[in-house]
This record gives sequence, C-alpha cells and structure tokens, in this order.
Amino acid sequence: MEDEGIHNRIEQLVAEEHELYERHRSAGSALTEDEHRRMEELQVRLDQCWDLLRQRRARRQYGEDPSDTRARDESTVEGYQQ
Repeated sequence: MEDEGIHNRIEQLVAEEHELYERHRSAGSALTEDEHRRMEELQVRLDQCWDLLRQRRARRQYGEDPSDTRARDESTVEGYQQ
C-alpha cells in the first residue's frame, strides 16, 4: 500500500472513531460493549497504520524500498512505549 492509501485508511478509521464517540456524547450515553470493542479495534488499526508510515519513511530515508514494509502485528505496535 502506498502512503496515500495509508493516509486514506487513517482518515476512514478516524472518521468512524469520531462518529462512535460523537453519537454517544451527544446522546449522553455510554458505548455498548460491542462499540467499546470496536473503538479498541480502531485504535489498534490506527497504531498499525501510523507504524507502517513510519517504517516507510525510515526505509526511504536510508535509500531502501518502502514497498518492502508490512503492517506489524497488534502485540508489537501496542507494546511500544509512548
């Protein structure tokens, strides 16, 4: 996937995340269990996309082919220190 495609995917995920949040904020209700799970899944997918972009930029910086990057698994991206 090219950078533009990754950015588009990030925008889709963020839009869904905001929609879930806003729907319940405006109604004054809490997320359902399924929605809470989906929100967590969205956050993991976003972390994977951002990590993929960072990998691609690093490969470019060092003269390597960015198309050789792959999304890392959930346990890897969620284990990074902030």
